[in-house]
Amino acid sequence: MLIYNSFSRKKEEIKPLKDKKLGVYVCGITAYDYCHIGHARSAVVFDVLIRYLRFLGYDVKFVRNFTDIDDKIIKRANEEGISCEELAAKYIDAFYKDMDALNILRADIEPKATEHIEEMIELTKILLDKGYAYLADNGDVYFRVRKFSSYGALSGRNIEELQAGARIAPEEKKEDPLDFVLWKSAKPGEPSWDSPWGKGRPGWHLECSAMSKKYLGIPFDIHGGGQDLIFPHHENERAQSEAAYGTTFVKYWVHNGFVQVNSEKMSKSLGNFITIRDILNNYHPEVLRFFLLTKHYKSPLDYNVEALEESEKALKKIYKTLKDINSFLEIKKWKNITLKQDLIQEFNFNTENFFKALDDDLNTAKGLGFLFNVVRMLNRILSDKNYRKSVQTKEMLEVAKDFFEKVKNILGILYLKPDIFLNELKTIQLKRKNIDLAKVEELISSREQARKNKDFTQADALREELDKMGIEIKDTPLGTEWDLK
Repeated sequence: MLIYNSFSRKKEEIKPLKDKKLGVYVCGITAYDYCHIGHARSAVVFDVLIRYLRFLGYDVKFVRNFTDIDDKIIKRANEEGISCEELAAKYIDAFYKDMDALNILRADIEPKATEHIEEMIELTKILLDKGYAYLADNGDVYFRVRKFSSYGALSGRNIEELQAGARIAPEEKKEDPLDFVLWKSAKPGEPSWDSPWGKGRPGWHLECSAMSKKYLGIPFDIHGGGQDLIFPHHENERAQSEAAYGTTFVKYWVHNGFVQVNSEKMSKSLGNFITIRDILNNYHPEVLRFFLLTKHYKSPLDYNVEALEESEKALKKIYKTLKDINSFLEIKKWKNITLKQDLIQEFNFNTENFFKALDDDLNTAKGLGFLFNVVRMLNRILSDKNYRKSVQTKEMLEVAKDFFEKVKNILGILYLKPDIFLNELKTIQLKRKNIDLAKVEELISSREQARKNKDFTQADALREELDKMGIEIKDTPLGTEWDLK
């Protein structure tokens, strides 16, 4: 498998540092607010990466942290009149609810920053002893950026560029504007811990270096996160870790692209800040997950209602195909009709290329294209009276079921039984369009009664009324089926 390494700026073959074992660390949330769609994208991207690596046979140890002490957490806790610990617990719980809805696997280890203060103090001591850090006269400890010669190599920035925009705030006591804080001295009303430099708390960048070292060792294989973390967070992590331990910190750096909302950067000031729970009020969680896979993970992703509804239609089509496959496989008598060889070749080509797309830098967008080719092809065969009862069609449907099972386990979609998903989707769509389910069922029941009474004028009038509501009905030997247009 190839993966794009942000450090080398090229695709590289994944070769574990040890046997078939892979250590993966992904930066988690700062627990001070509900998760937004940007969090959802990163979570889905790395969830699929972990799933696929395991599918390929790698023994993956996955670590994702929680930042539970930070300036934003302190500010929000003070606003809400609760402790930082209570606030972080509230939003970590909300995180799990959102991620469970999106079918995100739990990480093997999910450490919190406040549980690893000792490890962070130890790392700071090493940096002080080696002269990479210094204690300022206000009790803060800073990292000397200029002493680390390759600073900027990950983000592609040079010292001169950084220096041009660097400033020292009045409360800071840095030697150099480029230096970043490792340890912040205690301030009134803030949580603090004892250290050799007095009471204080760790800086944000320190926690991931300390926790990844503890659980994965250094170097480890893959470090991931959103593109916004490349600088300064990951640049600073790399600098302090390599300065302290004198070895490469990470082999592959992997970053997902930004999410925009209606082609604009998402921000609270623009009023386009969208949380996961906002979206799940109106759309099925599997639809959101599917939407997040429709672009290559490194590409920008534009969130808008039209794109989400296109994903809804696409996912619905796949589930309907799965339902049809299950129905056809219940047929008892099959005919000895031979499928054209090119149909079998087309099926094999698309299933094989689904996996090749994922092998090429986790290209889920391309992979979904091949998945849809399979869906369209199966629907073509099942609608053909000559082919749909062929023994070879049965064999293809059984292979297709196995293929869809693999897709399910890798992409984390198609987890529900088709009838359950389609019914859940109907309920959500009715709610979104403000259509009364009881009224729909009442009209369908009345129409069925009118048809039994051979009152076809009344039956047609009721069909027209349903049509105006946006309800499409289909009469089958098993009764009336309905769907939203």
